[in-house]
Amino acid sequence: MIRTTVWSVCHFAFYLAQQIAELLAPLLLIIGIGWYLLPHIVGAITTSAANADPQARDIMNHVAGTIPSQLVLNGHVMTPGGLIFDGILLMGLAAIGATLSALSARNM
Repeated sequence: MIRTTVWSVCHFAFYLAQQIAELLAPLLLIIGIGWYLLPHIVGAITTSAANADPQARDIMNHVAGTIPSQLVLNGHVMTPGGLIFDGILLMGLAAIGATLSALSARNM
């Protein structure tokens, strides 16, 4: 009875970690990749707009200058590369959680 309870709690914990990681990993990856690509896209638009209209170029340069390269939230520094790395780490955590959850389910 105690063995089943211990393995049930382990299965719950690993499965919960897996579900949270599977939810957050794609979100962090998409936000990180989008944040990384946004200045490059705006820069490409700015260079193509430079030939057409100087006023449009000035507006696009202003927009490109307002995109932050990092954010500090409650003492945590967030960068596009950091979000991408965290997303990949969460994918690894999801894989580990699935493996450990399956092992604990077999031992119940």
